[in-house]
Amino acid sequence: MSYQHIHLPEQGEKISVKEGRLHIPDNPIVGYVEGDGIGPDITRAMLRVLDSAVEKAYGGARQIHWCELYLGEKAGRIYGGNYFPDETLEAIRELIVAIKGPLTTPVGGGFRSLNVSLRQALDLYACVRPVRYYAGVPSPMKEPEKVDIVIFRENTEDVYAGLEYESGTEDNVRLARFLRTEMGAEFFEDAGLGVKPISPFGSKRLIRKAIQYAIDNHRESVTLVHKGNIMKFTEGAFRNWGYELAKEEFGDQVVTEEELYAVHGGKAPAGKVIIKDRIADIIFQLLQLRPAEFDVIATMNLNGDYLSDAAAAEVGGMGIAPGANTADHVAVFEATHGTAPKYADQDKVNPSSLIFSGVMMLEYMGWREAADLINAAYPRVIQEKFVTYDFARLMDNAHTVSTSTFADALIARITGDPEDLARYEQERRETLQKEREAREARRVSDPMAAMKDSGR
Repeated sequence: MSYQHIHLPEQGEKISVKEGRLHIPDNPIVGYVEGDGIGPDITRAMLRVLDSAVEKAYGGARQIHWCELYLGEKAGRIYGGNYFPDETLEAIRELIVAIKGPLTTPVGGGFRSLNVSLRQALDLYACVRPVRYYAGVPSPMKEPEKVDIVIFRENTEDVYAGLEYESGTEDNVRLARFLRTEMGAEFFEDAGLGVKPISPFGSKRLIRKAIQYAIDNHRESVTLVHKGNIMKFTEGAFRNWGYELAKEEFGDQVVTEEELYAVHGGKAPAGKVIIKDRIADIIFQLLQLRPAEFDVIATMNLNGDYLSDAAAAEVGGMGIAPGANTADHVAVFEATHGTAPKYADQDKVNPSSLIFSGVMMLEYMGWREAADLINAAYPRVIQEKFVTYDFARLMDNAHTVSTSTFADALIARITGDPEDLARYEQERRETLQKEREAREARRVSDPMAAMKDSGR
């Protein structure tokens, strides 16, 4: 396909889908959007870090060929005021995998969030937010190293669907009249009204992706988070559809928490993922008190928005929080923070969110060796207190460095002793496995106490 302003690299191959699965060549073309505000600074850092990790991991046998795409302010300059050009959407569909910096929403009537528009245009129904602690990062938690979760947030439904009717408008009056006269609803006069759609289709495709992720990545459990004790026919239905899907499509690969205790005496059958659910307000408390009890979380749009940002605060905040918005195959990885325009072009801010979104992208592509190098190198740099200003102000005797210098330090670690980095990541995985075994032993020896601890 030809484009007006987008230039695909002459070298490299496109990622494709074959028999329902991604096919990643050794030289894939991957799209990137610089973003607005601080976007160019952190994007440059991210590209250099990922390239160095890929080179170190594969010795030149694999290489990403980057293709710049345009959204936001840069697109506006190139496309005559169009911040959201159609050809960028077509390019993302064609390339399948892309990564982007933060985007601003233009000032003025008629402009929607570019991030929301992108998710809707490409049907990126799953927002995936890993929350993991890296040693040395300032955290308010007593034991932040116990936090290692992945949140799957449904992206298209719930109260974020945009079905709102402003107080006093004709549509609001018509809807209010219908609800009162036809449905017997009672509410105050002139109330603004919104609709909360939660469907079997939307819920199941999100939960399916969460369970499959847990299976593929050898995770211990998937927790369905909901407020079904109050909203029985929307959030309660989400929970019910989740259990239904787990039984119908993953029956031989999962075990419900109820079965875990009633049938298996608290000992999870080998290779099976535990499916459980928790009330939304309780999960906020439990993620602080007993974070190790939770692994993969699947929830609806509003809950997921709150929960992912709150969880990120436990491990260092939004500056270190990665994210992705995915469809069945198309995936856009992104920084989860804003554009911070007052710091634009100052080479000052923390690039970690976008770098770790790049790590997610490498994992999505199956290039785990390169991803592991970054994951292992990062805490080494932080523990040396070689950090950007946001971390430096929270640490004693820190060395405050620029965005680009932080990337330099990280690259130096990545390209150093590979055995040292591999050992770090292996030790971390062994620690997580020991904690998993300890939880299982407690479930077997004292199931009532274990259930109470986990919020069941």
